[in-house]
Amino acid sequence: MSLNHSPETQTKLIARVPMITGRELPEWFQAIDNGPSFLRCAERANWLADEHGLTHGYAAAIVHEHERHRRNRMGFI
Repeated sequence: MSLNHSPETQTKLIARVPMITGRELPEWFQAIDNGPSFLRCAERANWLADEHGLTHGYAAAIVHEHERHRRNRMGFI
């Protein structure tokens, strides 16, 4: 499974997350932060999909967005 969506696909997936999953992004970010500590994004996406019943596309998009926000919080560009 690739975690690389086009920017357009990523934007569309993230916009639909609350409607599809019933949870807002901050809730998903908290679930990732509180979940197991995986080194690879693919492992986090697989865990998120398996643990919360998400499709891998949405799980990957959430993990990608989480990483983007985390880098921004840490001052990385």
